[in-house]
Amino acid sequence: MAIPLKPLREQVLVVTGATSGNGLATVEAATARGAAVVAVARDRAALDALHERLSAKGARIAICAADVSDPVAVERIVTVAVAAFGGFDTWVNNAGTGTYGTLERVPIADHRRVFDVNYFGVLHGSLVAARHLRARGGGAIVNVGSILGDRAIVQQGPYCATKHAVQALTDTLRMELEQAGAGISVTLIKPGAVDTPFPEHARNFMDEPARLPPPLYTPEVVADAILFACATPRRTLYAGGGGLLSSLLGRAAPRLTDAIMAVAGTRQQQEPGDAGDPARWDNLYHPRANALRGSRHASARGSSVALQIQKAASPMVMLGILSGGAALALGARMMRARR
Repeated sequence: MAIPLKPLREQVLVVTGATSGNGLATVEAATARGAAVVAVARDRAALDALHERLSAKGARIAICAADVSDPVAVERIVTVAVAAFGGFDTWVNNAGTGTYGTLERVPIADHRRVFDVNYFGVLHGSLVAARHLRARGGGAIVNVGSILGDRAIVQQGPYCATKHAVQALTDTLRMELEQAGAGISVTLIKPGAVDTPFPEHARNFMDEPARLPPPLYTPEVVADAILFACATPRRTLYAGGGGLLSSLLGRAAPRLTDAIMAVAGTRQQQEPGDAGDPARWDNLYHPRANALRGSRHASARGSSVALQIQKAASPMVMLGILSGGAALALGARMMRARR
């Protein structure tokens, strides 16, 4: 049964990770299109500045300083949304953090911290959002995953593991809400590499400064996918054709992808001689300087044909496309097994 969602301009959105990268782009685009937003992040000063800047443009915005790894803090977000706007219609779980380095070099405490934010933050937000939206008669939950939830890469093991976990969490949440007839749309957004401050914000254990492998997309591409999902039920949306192709390659030829990763995976994620803005380094446990884009000069695509195709296609057509991709992947594996 189709789940009816309000037009974006009539909605109140909760957006976590709202002061940087994809979250910031989403807040800016949502308010520009008439939606009200509750912007959530750890950095109170950055939230205050965002509120002042967007309010001056006539935006409807409230702010809440919260670390999504803290379930009590996540509950407080609902209180802010109810006080400011009477509640919310969509909850966007976007906050995330990461590390660069081999599994052995990243301390266990840092592995746990990445899971606390990327997985448990999504879990806390999803449970709180589902309870509120069921009481309101429905709405949407949009989780920001990654293509690295389909295919792991070297040097980002903890991050990849959390995004695999978010995939499973999102699928389980969707099934449970459908079983309960809750009227809540659940979408997983899978961005490819995006030109955000993530490589600078991530705690880096490599011998060289970190970067994301090309092709890069701008945060506005991810915001486009998120806001589409706020008003249009979709199971999954890939933000960026480059990431989608990487995901399909990883499924169709996992051993080939492993070999490519062994040869070039580390090099593609390093930026020798350019460590970016020191004020942004390492936000794993504490907020650092925020921005929409990375501080290095990078070429990033401002649109995604693959995303526009997904938006235009019906869910049944997309199911056929993805089923075809899965069949190709299975066929490739069977051919290799016969050799």
